[in-house]
Amino acid sequence: MNLVIVESPSKAKTINKYLGRDYEVIASFGHVRDLPAKDGSVDPEQDFTMLWQVDAKAAKRLSDIAAAAKTATKLILATDPDREGEAISWHVLEVLKSKKVLKGIPVERVVFNAITKSAVLEAMKHPRQIDEALVDSYLARRALDYLVGFNLSPVLWRKLPGARSAGRVQSVALRLVCDRELEIEQFITQEYWTLLAHLKTKADAPFVARLTGVDGRKIGRLDIATADEAQDLKNALESAKFSVTSVDSRPAKRHPWAPFTTSTLQQEASRKLGFAPARTMQIAQKLYEGIDIDGDTVGLITYMRTDGVDVAPEAIAAARKVIGKEFGERYVPKVPRKYTVKAKNAQEAHEAIRPTDMSLLPARISRSLNHDEARLYDLIWTRAVASQMESADLERTTVEIAATSGAKKLDLRATGQVVRFDGFLKLYQEGRDDDEDDESGRLPPMSAGDPLAKDKIESSQHRTEPPPRFTEASLVKRMEELGIGRPSTYASTLGVLRDRDYVRLEKKRLYPEDKGRVVTAFLESFFTRYVGYDFTAGLEEKLDLVSNHEIDWKQVLRDFWADFSNALAATKDLRTTQVLDSLNELLGPHIFPAKEDGSNPRACPSCGTGQLSLKLGKFGAFIGCSNYPECKFTRTLADTNAESLGDSDRPGVKVLGQDPETGDEITLRDGRFGTYVQQGEGEKPKRSSLPKNISAADVTLEQALALLSLPREVALHPETKAPIVAGIGRYGPYVQHGKTYANIGKDDDILAIGGNRAIDLIVAKESGLSGRRFGAEASSASRALGEHPQGGAVVIKAGRFGPYVNWGKINATLPRDADPTSLTLEDAVTLLAAKAQGGGGGTQGRVLGQHPSGGDIVLREGRFGPYVSLGKINATLKSGLTAETIALEDAIALIDAKGGVPTKKKATAKAKPVAKAATKKPAAKKAVAKKTATKAPVRKAKSA
Repeated sequence: MNLVIVESPSKAKTINKYLGRDYEVIASFGHVRDLPAKDGSVDPEQDFTMLWQVDAKAAKRLSDIAAAAKTATKLILATDPDREGEAISWHVLEVLKSKKVLKGIPVERVVFNAITKSAVLEAMKHPRQIDEALVDSYLARRALDYLVGFNLSPVLWRKLPGARSAGRVQSVALRLVCDRELEIEQFITQEYWTLLAHLKTKADAPFVARLTGVDGRKIGRLDIATADEAQDLKNALESAKFSVTSVDSRPAKRHPWAPFTTSTLQQEASRKLGFAPARTMQIAQKLYEGIDIDGDTVGLITYMRTDGVDVAPEAIAAARKVIGKEFGERYVPKVPRKYTVKAKNAQEAHEAIRPTDMSLLPARISRSLNHDEARLYDLIWTRAVASQMESADLERTTVEIAATSGAKKLDLRATGQVVRFDGFLKLYQEGRDDDEDDESGRLPPMSAGDPLAKDKIESSQHRTEPPPRFTEASLVKRMEELGIGRPSTYASTLGVLRDRDYVRLEKKRLYPEDKGRVVTAFLESFFTRYVGYDFTAGLEEKLDLVSNHEIDWKQVLRDFWADFSNALAATKDLRTTQVLDSLNELLGPHIFPAKEDGSNPRACPSCGTGQLSLKLGKFGAFIGCSNYPECKFTRTLADTNAESLGDSDRPGVKVLGQDPETGDEITLRDGRFGTYVQQGEGEKPKRSSLPKNISAADVTLEQALALLSLPREVALHPETKAPIVAGIGRYGPYVQHGKTYANIGKDDDILAIGGNRAIDLIVAKESGLSGRRFGAEASSASRALGEHPQGGAVVIKAGRFGPYVNWGKINATLPRDADPTSLTLEDAVTLLAAKAQGGGGGTQGRVLGQHPSGGDIVLREGRFGPYVSLGKINATLKSGLTAETIALEDAIALIDAKGGVPTKKKATAKAKPVAKAATKKPAAKKAVAKKTATKAPVRKAKSA
């Protein structure tokens, strides 16, 4: 028996069909080993010895692989055809060698760019050994990421409270976002005017011309700077006589774009389909691994992590055949097109992303795909086919026009183009981030010397705009242009920035958070070289040389560590005042923008004599006054409400009005912890923070007065008759009865919450139906809902893990977002029904599909987040997976990794495989816990 190792179970299932009975295909579920997050995992003192640790969830899979290897006649490593795939094969082989199970059996490495029968069978005919250079490149990258992340992150924790971590590529990507934001903040808007003449030819055909010169002086885009100048020129054009000076028509060609690489696919899917890069790669992974079409599982596209644009000759021939059949022979170029890579540092020359079978038209297979899969496949197919189509023939026309107004001579120009033959444009046009240019219009026929009639003259005011913020797709494009990162890392890098709250995604644009800007400023000050674009790209080039057998990977590490360790040592005695001085200097334009009146932007608006500066607190950076503690003025780092909250005399303060009773001024202010309202001045004025349902831009005087009147009495307790009050505290809006506090729901308004709702919340909290989980247990019925349709009382009880519904012997935990105080009998019956059917409580969920061993895999929403279940086995979704994006293959992997689900082959040998596995799991957990408990605690850090 030949043993084949791949990454994913769906890939294993498909390839097993292609290879037949003489092969057993097992999935490793990705990487099986990694560097443990502790000191010494990479030891520079021992020539960068790396300590690998088998992932706990991978241990069982490796045991299965080892057991199969004992009886195998050959081991075939068939992981993905890139650096990460090579590394997975190397890790698996190293583990099997350590287990001493190979016993001299031959080991082969095969790669295929597409999961089709022909590609897989052809790859099996051309085995090779593991590419040591690719493995060395992987080891170097992994070691560098560890050394940067594990050594730099603790520096951030000590010197910048609130910072999370730093990474080799992540930090540079963050700098790109922060630098763009600084450009936007420092951008000075400039006014300019354009003048357009709406003219007509002798045949009365209309067109538009733009003013380009006056009395021999060329007029550039920004040259007409004032309304008066624009009006003078407009008056001249109104009285001018127009005639054609020259007509220049030139043929032009537009060539098709190359087929997709990882980067261009992410960009175009973002523009045309609205997909985030991570979503694009997730769908592409499914298309690559295989889709069931007419009972046969087939991979629809080639490998999706690539920066190559080459296409196999047989694929080109197939595309040309499809073009001739679907569009006609005129659309087939005489010579097949050949593309070359223009991206900086492009390497690992794989094929471009293309359909595995060009004849599989999107319309033909759309019924076998879900909506998003069909859209992405259509995009990939269209781009790949269009890349082999004939060029478009265009005619570009430029008409020069003379206008005479008295002694003033004015020049105008009209441009346009005509598509003589559409070529590839018949099928595909690349998306654009900007507006169409002036050449997209078509001009009517005219000749030199023709007089022109004036229809109207139009002058328009414009203002220059700052560069746009990055989208995820445009940031990927910029990283690729600079040579930062690689195709397999783009999506994960962006995910890390969001997960660590360094950036936020708003209307598809990336905004740096204050935390991210402080981290970037710190790194630019004290680790300047390591967030430099050229340095990072240069390091990538060295790593590429490693993968090409040109330099030694450990020498790259030695050179890097020699300088990096010195930079780390230099921060050891770094004082807080030095950090603050540096951050104040770098972030000055952002924190303290210049005032129009020229006054000091750092002057404290509260005391008037103090100077504002950046300060570091327990929860991160903020702005404070130098006269503290006499002056307690603070605000957030980014004065986001500077425009709406005040004027030149009182920045960060917006007057809402006066209290009608006391006459005190009611103001809206920026504070250290966000926006708040304040009544009057003085040493301890009354203040109230804004609840999340009221935005700073919309707050009114009435709302501010209502907030300042809190806490307010809303009801009397039904038993004690003591008041229940509503207010806003440190942890948000709440209702209170005596020493009992209950947070209000996200849909409740603290200013409008009524007595009945407040009583429900308090009673629920006092009876244990809400509050902290893992609190005191209570088994008594807390709230009766009514009779079950089949008879018997349905009640809500408070349990150790939170509220649950009880009916007889059936208990169903409430979903995390369910409100126990307003749950209806119908909702409870639904929960109980799901539990009775083996749902594990929560909600009935969504069936994702069948497990290979049998049984439905169901996606459910639990109190601790979404999870998938198979019978009695539940598996929480991992980071990066959501209820909206999880696929059946992901769910199978989670269930199998949870332990106890045998392969389909084993399932047929025993009557109750799932039950047997489930009984073994607690004992295994206990043993692992006991083993790990004896280990000394270690300092952990996340590397990027």
